[in-house]
Amino acid sequence: MNLLENTREGLRSIRANLLRTVLTSLIIAVGISSLVGILTAIDGIQSSMDNSFAGLGANTFDINQGEQMGIRIGGRRQKVFGAILYREAQEYKERFGFGATVSLATMVTGAAQVKFESKKSNPNVTVMGIDENFFAVKSFKLQEGRNLTANDVSMSTNVAIMGAEIATNLFGTSQPIGKDITVLGTKFRVVGLLERKGNLTGGGDDRRIYIPIETARQLAGTRVLSFAITTSVPGLNRIELLMGEARGLMRQIRRDPTTQEDSFQVERADAVAENFKEASSKLKYGGFGIGIITLLGASIALMNIMLVSVTERTQEIGIRKALGATPSRIRQQFLIEAIVICVLGGVAGLILAMVFGNVVSQLLSQGTASFIIPWLWLGIGISVCIVVGLFSGFYPAWKASRLDPIDALRYE
Repeated sequence: MNLLENTREGLRSIRANLLRTVLTSLIIAVGISSLVGILTAIDGIQSSMDNSFAGLGANTFDINQGEQMGIRIGGRRQKVFGAILYREAQEYKERFGFGATVSLATMVTGAAQVKFESKKSNPNVTVMGIDENFFAVKSFKLQEGRNLTANDVSMSTNVAIMGAEIATNLFGTSQPIGKDITVLGTKFRVVGLLERKGNLTGGGDDRRIYIPIETARQLAGTRVLSFAITTSVPGLNRIELLMGEARGLMRQIRRDPTTQEDSFQVERADAVAENFKEASSKLKYGGFGIGIITLLGASIALMNIMLVSVTERTQEIGIRKALGATPSRIRQQFLIEAIVICVLGGVAGLILAMVFGNVVSQLLSQGTASFIIPWLWLGIGISVCIVVGLFSGFYPAWKASRLDPIDALRYE
């Protein structure tokens, strides 16, 4: 009995026990879908994050107050720095040269409610004060309307640019440009609408209102605001040098003593994306571990079912041996059956995993993630199915090949 005949016989046996085959394949499908689905979802989220941070080039860096809370991040406790005052941020913007573009921003509140006529948003809107360079430096794109101008900033005009989620909640499909909204008890005219960013960056970008920075200072009243500084430099080859220049200038402005560490934080804009990549790699390890554990359970179930099959077909094995089938041919037949069952379940599981992974990444990114076909994980998934089939079928196949033909023929 050659390999082709063994394969045909294995398929015949699978068809003869169709219900058991389907149920066993479903066990494998669940294991594979959990493994590949998690990895596909992470890849989809990573792809969306890459797109979100694509505009934040490697030639941009931020200067900010640093962590607001003394919590542990990456195993170390973050420093709590004093607020960067407006005069300090403005002095940096005026003094830092090198052909760089500098933008200033501050958060007035993260719990505002926006009103338009009788409609109200949820009280979770972030109000940001920005200057005329903010959107250019951050590479934010306007869907409609215009950017804030230097005149808007200097004259403290009551104009606003809103995120896509707020516009959808308040205006639906209507045109928001030129309409008046109320934020923190003050009326603002909407002059711009941002493109939807998705919620992979925390969902905040689509729930923000951007107003001129001088207007933001007036809204804050006597409350001390901390200002973030973003610097875009011409050319990647000078980024480290100019970050050093920026650090030195800020130390002068904030009068940090020579023996004291920086009272602020300087970080490249693409560092956030790098941190997420590192975190997603760890998530992949975790997802891979969960999937392997699930597959291990599925392989044990498959082995049990194959052992039952060997017992049920004892007489058949005896007849084959009496007709001259060698132990290796018997082993081959049962291994083929186990592998075919695993591959059938694996194909179904891979389809489920691809759908599941892309749906999860779409939900988390609010539709900004692109549909991906994870060829690497598909290939790995099929390979894992074959390995699981060999692992699960080896002992039952070995047991079948060791049966004595006389005893097997007598078995009832």
